[in-house]
Amino acid sequence: MTSAPTPSPSSPSPVEEWHAILKATLLRVPALPEELFKRMRKARLTFGDRVHCPFLRPFFLSPEDEIRVRTVAETIADLGERIASAALDDRHLFAQLHLREEEERLARIPTGYGPASTASRLDAFLLPDSLKFAEYNGESPAGAGYSETLAEIFRELSVMGKFVQTYEVHSYSLSAKLLDALVMSYRDWGGSSTKPQIAIVDWEDVPTFSEFEILKERFERMGIPTLIADPRELEWDGKSLVSQEKKIDLVYRRVLINDIVAKPVECSALVKAYSANAVCVANNFRCKIPHVKAFFAVLTDEQNGALFSHGERELIEKHIPWTRVVADVGTAHYGQHIDLLAFIRKERENLVLKPSDEYGGSGVTLGWETSEAAWDVAIENALLARNGAWIVQERIPIRREVFPYIADVGKVDYRDMLVDFAPYLFRGKLCGFLTRLSATGLANVTSGGGQVPAFRVFPRSSPAY
Repeated sequence: MTSAPTPSPSSPSPVEEWHAILKATLLRVPALPEELFKRMRKARLTFGDRVHCPFLRPFFLSPEDEIRVRTVAETIADLGERIASAALDDRHLFAQLHLREEEERLARIPTGYGPASTASRLDAFLLPDSLKFAEYNGESPAGAGYSETLAEIFRELSVMGKFVQTYEVHSYSLSAKLLDALVMSYRDWGGSSTKPQIAIVDWEDVPTFSEFEILKERFERMGIPTLIADPRELEWDGKSLVSQEKKIDLVYRRVLINDIVAKPVECSALVKAYSANAVCVANNFRCKIPHVKAFFAVLTDEQNGALFSHGERELIEKHIPWTRVVADVGTAHYGQHIDLLAFIRKERENLVLKPSDEYGGSGVTLGWETSEAAWDVAIENALLARNGAWIVQERIPIRREVFPYIADVGKVDYRDMLVDFAPYLFRGKLCGFLTRLSATGLANVTSGGGQVPAFRVFPRSSPAY
């Protein structure tokens, strides 16, 4: 727990300005935390039973930071598409990604349309003097509907009303840009309907189901008919994919390929319709190629340097942490030959081990928080894993900031939080952010982290961007 920050005597930063306004507002409106929680629950901003945001401040991004993130993130997304295409024609490159046999079969089903990842997200740590990306979610990133709704709620707070007198505040229309990207992929596929029937497809019991309801409402307000369907509800009649007695034109696929592989019977209608090219599926199954965490090993391994331009190699070295698939091999570490296993054991304090294909922080071992004996066990588990490859990745600098935290309804304290800043990319273009906070080294909703909206801000006295 941290005491409330004291504003500096010079011109206050956006954070200092917000905290000062918040302090005065809480004295005048002590029910503000309770009102925020009520608004979130009414707006379905819940993950299971928890509200998404127990914090009373957004994350503030400068126009310069946004440009910096945009340039790098869009380049990485472009490299993801390039690797997805190249790997299908290059067995050696494909083997470096360690997809399972059935995942490879799905990825190789001919599609011939659009990007592999209509929607994707990068997980990043943005600092004044560095920008590092920890991983790429190229498959089915959640949270865009939540992020946009949360930003709208914060826009309505009395604190924001006072704050915007000093700062220009820009928020991000994520759902509209997501819908545009989905429809563009539908057009690439060959779809001609001006109002294609969308099905948001995932299991009915996933904790993110409330986001599907948010997106359904928003898509339909924009004129596109949308339904939510469990994969088991889908029917394939040999010509069309049908759900709730409606022919589906476009599947916004949120069910993970891991689940499609694990539950082939339940997902058979979707796979059959996709294989017959009878429906547009976004993201398509090729997205698994850049989605696995071994993608960063492909980017940072010198053996693949010819795939990238000189400028791209410089960007990779600056913004992508050195990554390798765990194996008993020799490799290079910034030009120096190393025995990988010996290096992993020796450099525990500077390394992370994680499965190449898990999410929500599952299996992640932070070397600097792990004893030498436990680290040896983690290495052995990585080597013996039968359900996919593991990667080792260098430790990267993280961002921490103090945020006002609603400890319980009616009580606010200040906590030092890790800030995971994750840009959304729709058809490779930066469209907004998911910003997660955590007291621990892992920042994700499934491991108990919280979420705050992100706004681009600059003083009103500055020229508009």
